[in-house]
Amino acid sequence: MKTLLKTEELAQLILSIVLFSYLPYAWWVYPALLLVPDISMLGYLINPKAGAIGYNLGHHKGLAVAIGVAGFLFASPLLMLTGLILFGHASMDRVMGYGFKYADSFRHTHLGTVGTQHS
Repeated sequence: MKTLLKTEELAQLILSIVLFSYLPYAWWVYPALLLVPDISMLGYLINPKAGAIGYNLGHHKGLAVAIGVAGFLFASPLLMLTGLILFGHASMDRVMGYGFKYADSFRHTHLGTVGTQHS
């Protein structure tokens, strides 16, 4: 099941790259911005609960889609770019096993515990 989920997330990451290619930005903009959503982890400087809230908001695909659709409806390439970066980043994180965070620890995610191997 884990492989199936990662394959699905990889397909979504590829989709975000393909959709990005239709925007009026140079190719290097996508990889340059791909890690920006990790700014949402700054809440961990306060405490794990604030960190989890910030991280989960910054990695929520529903929010990413809403921003991207708003960009499409308002003909705003910047909003479309923002939505695609958020969507692609969240997919990339999930391919690597990083999921939504629980409030007790950065390592405790909806996909399991980060950094542990399961057989």
